[in-house]
Amino acid sequence: MNNINKLVIEAEKDCAAIFKEIEDNEYYFSKLVIEAFQEYNINEAHFNMTTGYGYNDIGRDAIEKVFARVLKGEKALVRNQFISGSHALSTALFAFLRPGDTMLSITGEPYDTLHEVIGIRDNPSSLKSFNINYEQIDLNNNKFDIPKIVEVLKKKKIKLIEIQRSKGYSTRKSISVLDIKDVIEKIREIDKDVIIMIDNCYCEFVEKLSPLEIGADVIVGSLIKNLGGSIASNGAYIVGKASLINLCAERLNLPGEGIDVGPSLGANKSILQGLYFAPSVVASSLKVAVLTSYLMEKLGYKVEPAYNSKRVDIVQNICFNDRELLIKYVQNIQRNSPIDSGSLPIPAPMPGYSDDVIMASGAFTQGSSIELSCDGPLRVPYIAYQQGGVTYNYGKIAIVKAIKELLK
Repeated sequence: MNNINKLVIEAEKDCAAIFKEIEDNEYYFSKLVIEAFQEYNINEAHFNMTTGYGYNDIGRDAIEKVFARVLKGEKALVRNQFISGSHALSTALFAFLRPGDTMLSITGEPYDTLHEVIGIRDNPSSLKSFNINYEQIDLNNNKFDIPKIVEVLKKKKIKLIEIQRSKGYSTRKSISVLDIKDVIEKIREIDKDVIIMIDNCYCEFVEKLSPLEIGADVIVGSLIKNLGGSIASNGAYIVGKASLINLCAERLNLPGEGIDVGPSLGANKSILQGLYFAPSVVASSLKVAVLTSYLMEKLGYKVEPAYNSKRVDIVQNICFNDRELLIKYVQNIQRNSPIDSGSLPIPAPMPGYSDDVIMASGAFTQGSSIELSCDGPLRVPYIAYQQGGVTYNYGKIAIVKAIKELLK
């Protein structure tokens, strides 16, 4: 086991320049956040809660202005009424699409929890049940298949294009903002009006450029991932063009009232504080991911991304090619977590997933993936998807202990 301790020292030495770049980005995003807080004069009155209809919730309204500024959008919908990022994505899809419309995913099959939303798996409440069509174009060697995208757009009217940046439970690579920029330019040459919606989960505060700065119309994400900073206890955001955000608000709430209602129920302070801490927490998560990648690669496992690759999200894949090794690693992450360390995760069915899933989430917020977590579907090639780390040292302690247990 002393060999692991030596390997950690070697890793931190070899990764010093990578850590410095992560810290430079942390400074950039910290400056962005603090300037937004100051521009909108965030003060203690914004922590106050509303109940009932949520009329005149000045804190909620200020939060949405801050998020819009930080993420470079015209308008934001940031609500604790969203139960997840998938809920926010579903809300946006139902807000934008009408019977007879066609939705096109250009990053292949979306994340598992959207399958019943779209109708990939049968559900009487799906988009498909409302006669909304779905098509997809797979990535080609981890790149957009631009010739095929152009061909489809020239053949038929597409109402909405969905791009999922993070890999989900797939084996592909996650997608950078610059890659999205190239494909958006091609799309806009053919159709200037198609709605381009980005699933931005796990990607916030990793790259300096926002997808809204390069031609996307809407971005969507969760507050129990990056931007919640491990403080927000639930919620999600939709940010982008004002006209589209208004549609989302009316879908979440009701036509005619839209963005002007929705009680904060005491969540304002945690959402603001979470965003304030987010640059630091995301930086810690990235460092934990880099360290994990380095260690596991040196131990002979296939990892994605490699420790020295450019990162576009906080997710680290470890391919075990072995059911029992996947289970053991995830269980050891749980054992070395701050909450429920005495619990033993076992593979089990989960709502929205077609395979049994094993999940370690010894977190202060249930299901939080900005706190150190690790999960994976029980299917070949048995990949662990690890993300998070509120501080680098807490993450380092957990993964080093988990690796030592794995090697016993």
